[in-house]
Amino acid sequence: MQTNFFRQIANINLTGDLQITFTKTTTNNYVVSVLLKNEQCGDEARKTIPPLNLRGTAEELDNGFFESITTPLQTASGLMVDMESFMKQLEETKKNSAMEKEKSDKEKKDKEAKDKKYKETLQKADELEKEGKYKEAWSILPKASEFPDYAEIIRKKQNEYERHFAPSLFTENQS
Repeated sequence: MQTNFFRQIANINLTGDLQITFTKTTTNNYVVSVLLKNEQCGDEARKTIPPLNLRGTAEELDNGFFESITTPLQTASGLMVDMESFMKQLEETKKNSAMEKEKSDKEKKDKEAKDKKYKETLQKADELEKEGKYKEAWSILPKASEFPDYAEIIRKKQNEYERHFAPSLFTENQS
């Protein structure tokens, strides 16, 4: 016996996974539940699309199954594809919005101002170091917690200045 069931499913041209459950309810009656899932769709509303339930005898289901499921499944498939497309366009619009650009520009300006402050403070510390004022140079250094990008450089400078403080019992005096 040859059927064309799978060719007819393929001809519906759906996007997603088709789940079909076939349940016998009485001696001659059945319930066929058809659910289309599209995990590629990022919108959670896709989970609210209910399964399509068909009831009837085996003969009734044979005669009207594809006519009954084609339009609703194509509509649900198109809806989920449109929802995913909408979500992507929404994300793109958000990135390009004036508010997002303004926020990005503000973050950039804040970073530039912070970098400028770091460089100026480091320059002052270098000047104090040249004058032999190591404690003042150490205390004027920016805090590593405020400038995590430069934390390693700040720690090295602190260690370098600390060598010029009171002699340590554990390290040689390195001038």
